[in-house]
Amino acid sequence: MNMDTEVRPGVNRYITGENALEELPYYLSEYTTVAVVTGEVSFEKFKAYYTHLFDYPTFIYDGSASEEDGKRLAEEIGQTDVVIGIGGGRVLDTAKIAAEYLKSELILIPTLISNCAPYTPVAAVYHPDHSFKEIGYFTYSASLLFVDWTFLLQTPKEYFIAGIGDTLAKWYEIEGITRNLSENEQTAFIRLGIASAKEILAILLKDSEKALEDLDAQIVSPAFGRVADTIIALAGTVGGFAAKFGRSAGAHAVHNGLSYIPSTHEILHGAKVAYGILVQLAYTNDFDEMNELLPFYRSIGLPTYLSELNVDEEEVFLLKQAADFAAGKQESFQMIDEAISAQQVLDAIYAVENREHAKV
Repeated sequence: MNMDTEVRPGVNRYITGENALEELPYYLSEYTTVAVVTGEVSFEKFKAYYTHLFDYPTFIYDGSASEEDGKRLAEEIGQTDVVIGIGGGRVLDTAKIAAEYLKSELILIPTLISNCAPYTPVAAVYHPDHSFKEIGYFTYSASLLFVDWTFLLQTPKEYFIAGIGDTLAKWYEIEGITRNLSENEQTAFIRLGIASAKEILAILLKDSEKALEDLDAQIVSPAFGRVADTIIALAGTVGGFAAKFGRSAGAHAVHNGLSYIPSTHEILHGAKVAYGILVQLAYTNDFDEMNELLPFYRSIGLPTYLSELNVDEEEVFLLKQAADFAAGKQESFQMIDEAISAQQVLDAIYAVENREHAKV
């Protein structure tokens, strides 16, 4: 079985809108045993918002989003009808791992608008030291996903910006992967993934600034709702429909490589992916596209230089290790070019860094 090529559109049921969590008691009534996987900060925020009785065994993840921690939590839980994951991407990915071990149903409640982890049956799995390990695939999708726009107004602005950056990659990565596919090679689902990614790009470029303004003002607006659902759900449809042709490419490979530079661990996933988009565009010589994108990056605060990722001159030597990983046979830059080398990734990074001197 090759789950990398399966069409996996998303969660079984998606509940979204203002005050969507008011419906949670109705959905929980069908389960006899419930276990909660969460983080300390995430759970405090949830309890401060949720007004109904919520007295279930609660288990705290260790922050790593590792298989080891997911297995530990599964062993502590023992047996349950359903696992509820409450938190950001790493918490929810850990809940997926635990539910897979337990063969239980899964309900996900994001506390942040930062990525498509709540929607997809895949996870970014890390080593216990927080360095990237692999993309994990799960047998089942979540049974339920609650995207409560009112609750998600608590999203810190930097996480929302990172979510926009992560989601922006959907277009650039699928376009980079599929640009050389012939018409006959583009299946109906690949075409649907491309169309979804194109609409994602349009929504983000049009609505992101307004959505960020409304986040600051704590207003649930149409723009805020559209961007929230785009980051959490629409982003997941690209890889869900197009499978390996729509999941990740150069931008995510650069992110994964950067995880081997310790100072970047403080930088949010989506911010590193957004920088990776620029590196991928440099590699494919799409400098005009980069020029068109840079004003948007500046307008919402996405990083365009290594210094904005905490990589200073003293750590530049670690870029070689990052590039080695990004160009590795196990990494998704291979979807752009199977012959890519670490030196070419480095050259693309330096092209982004020195773009003023390269007519970029």
